[in-house]
Amino acid sequence: MSSKEYNIVSLIRKKRDTQQLNRDEISYLIEEYTKDEVPDYQMSAFLMASYLNGLDEDEASALTHSMLHSGRVLDLSDIPGKKVDKHSTGGVGDKLSLILAPIVASCGVPVPMISGRGLGHTGGTLDKMESVPGFNVDMTLERYQQILAKCNMVMAGQTEEVAPADKRLYALRDVTATVESIPLIAGSIMSKKLAEGIDALVLDVKFGSGAFMKTREEAEELAEALVAIGEDFGKETVAYLTNMNQPLGYKIGNWLEMEESMDGLQGKGPDDVMEVTHMLAGTMIMLGGKVSSVKEGIKMSHQAIENGQAFEKWLELTEEQGGDTSVLKDFSAYDHTEYSFEFSAPQSGYISEIDAYSIGMGSLELGAGRKKKDDIIDPAAGIELKKKIGDQVKKGETLAVGFTNNKQLTETAINKLENAFTIREQSVEKLKMITHRVDKNGVHEM
Repeated sequence: MSSKEYNIVSLIRKKRDTQQLNRDEISYLIEEYTKDEVPDYQMSAFLMASYLNGLDEDEASALTHSMLHSGRVLDLSDIPGKKVDKHSTGGVGDKLSLILAPIVASCGVPVPMISGRGLGHTGGTLDKMESVPGFNVDMTLERYQQILAKCNMVMAGQTEEVAPADKRLYALRDVTATVESIPLIAGSIMSKKLAEGIDALVLDVKFGSGAFMKTREEAEELAEALVAIGEDFGKETVAYLTNMNQPLGYKIGNWLEMEESMDGLQGKGPDDVMEVTHMLAGTMIMLGGKVSSVKEGIKMSHQAIENGQAFEKWLELTEEQGGDTSVLKDFSAYDHTEYSFEFSAPQSGYISEIDAYSIGMGSLELGAGRKKKDDIIDPAAGIELKKKIGDQVKKGETLAVGFTNNKQLTETAINKLENAFTIREQSVEKLKMITHRVDKNGVHEM
């Protein structure tokens, strides 16, 4: 907390003139904004100055600290073991949290997870869980701690008590064209994650057409910023750079992704999904102190699926959070969409590209996402891919199937699909899923 008083205009001017702000100055600015003493127009000016001139590592850490301490920071010291969470920067078909959290929890590592909702073309973990009838993600922090103590994991939405300054700043960045700033993104992510009371963190930083970071270089810069903040707060932090140049898995849409997650927990998940899942889960298990290497953690992660403990852990959590487990055991019991349509290959050849952004937007058009904040999601809507990059196809063969309860939405979705697939005569290699690991010792090629 800052004990000094500063002139807000002077602080904005310093950042405008590319000067560094110290920890006290940033702390004062965030505190006063949270108390409504700094109006939105002044904070907008500061955000734009930060966006244009950047924030260095010390400033990013100070910003994270101020946002973190604008609300409650959970104390989970009464729960035994090292608490480890995972965060993804978001992508199309990214359902990894739903698979790895129960794996890691069933291996004895507590997983406290505060997740988000869908943003633009990317799906949100909370929306996926809410596609299960009765599944409740809104709870008090006291209830959050109770569930964690009982199940060794909990998955909930952000409450008003957790990093409220971040919530306000994020809304402001969204309408002032200052979202795409790596220090601001890093501060936003880490303030929420650190508030959970974690001891260590694994990050899945995605790059490509379906990610917010379009290039691997941008993803690497963000990963380094996130790891630096985590380590600065004394939390062991490891990041992986993963490929989002096509959707992850085959199913895109809330319930569809829940189906694919349940398949994953029972040893029937797609190769790309499970490769990344086991790497992240194995790292979490290692950071949780259950094994001495990531390789051993990956082995333990596989065992948790093979012996059924991971799936049982997910059913236990679902029941504890009010969800109907019967549909997770038998997908046919779910209320599926009224309409479906097939999208066929216009020519023969090999799939050389799949634009994940177009697939994500197609799924959104069918009702699986929100165009406006208050839009109602159709949990059963979405797209199932039948082919991935590197696969051979014949003209007229089905590339994707769309699902919706509103037939009028199909035409727009088909337009998105027409732009999504590139078919060439020559064969292409399948994508490498995990390209680099980033930790306190630097960037390492995988």
